[in-house]
Amino acid sequence: MARGVPGGYRIWDNKGRHWWGDHYELCPDDLLTELNGAADHAKITALLKRYRALKR
Repeated sequence: MARGVPGGYRIWDNKGRHWWGDHYELCPDDLLTELNGAADHAKITALLKRYRALKR
């Protein structure tokens, strides 16, 4: 699940009850939709890798 935090969005892991991944100033729509929808692990991982590469 994506949650708004000061300065952007973070990913909250409901199962592990902790923040997961990077802090995003802007949460891309396709990542947000996947996190709050079907939550397919492979698709989320691919999206995170793509956006992490764009940040560099």
